[in-house]
Amino acid sequence: MDGFVKAVAIRSTDMVQRAVQIHGTTANATAAFGRALTASSMMGNMQKVENGSMTLQIRGGGPIGTITCVSDPDGNVRGCVTQPNVPLVEKYPGKLDVGATVGTSGTLTVIRDLQMKEPYIGSTQLVSGEIGDDVTAYFAQSEQTPTACALGVLIDVDQSVKVAGGYLLQLLPGAPEEVIDKLEQGIQRAGAVTAMLEQGMTPEDILGQVCGDLGIVFMETQEVSYKCYCSRERVTQALISLGKEELIQIRDEGKTFPVECQFCDEKYLFTPEDVAALLKRI
Repeated sequence: MDGFVKAVAIRSTDMVQRAVQIHGTTANATAAFGRALTASSMMGNMQKVENGSMTLQIRGGGPIGTITCVSDPDGNVRGCVTQPNVPLVEKYPGKLDVGATVGTSGTLTVIRDLQMKEPYIGSTQLVSGEIGDDVTAYFAQSEQTPTACALGVLIDVDQSVKVAGGYLLQLLPGAPEEVIDKLEQGIQRAGAVTAMLEQGMTPEDILGQVCGDLGIVFMETQEVSYKCYCSRERVTQALISLGKEELIQIRDEGKTFPVECQFCDEKYLFTPEDVAALLKRI
């Protein structure tokens, strides 16, 4: 209400479930990938640059490999992981160990396409591999913005996504100690994101719980989803970029050449005649 805190929250259950359908992730991979997608959606939405994008890449050295998520300016996301089939690892019964899945001997990198000549690239060492802590550390170290990020993905007994979501709070310049203290108390009081979502709380409810009597003005509400921007023309350009020699090899094999988008389940088929037409274009 006083303009010292920027806050965003998301319920990303359907978005993460769509990612599971596309990539066939196991429980631990779903939890890690889902948290990354959730964070990426909020970070992309907060960027507010028309036609821009925000890429979050996490390389922690864990069994999941590299997690890559891309958000558009609204907060629609797409993503992929190196290894979707990760063994079950729990901190204790019923609590997935996301940190062990991601690893901690690596980096979190943010690439912001701000529609300028060069993208902004910031990178920090991973703190815990739990992703929420790592996003918090990234903002503090790379963008000098005091931030609190909480993320949660709860997996149901059938391996589907029961609930997913999170919130991101940022202090604006001049925020007094009193506001900081109240926020810290609110974060402690609110507890885990998944517990709030399981109770049926909306993103507005969650921010109300966290911010307490500071009061909130909701500036905007945005529907977001898992959304890929691939197209046959984009894939065609990618094939052309392979070069003449490789395309000649593909054509001479005489088989239909499938190209599957790494971000979604769309598959584009190119016949030998299609490839011959690309060679003519070159």
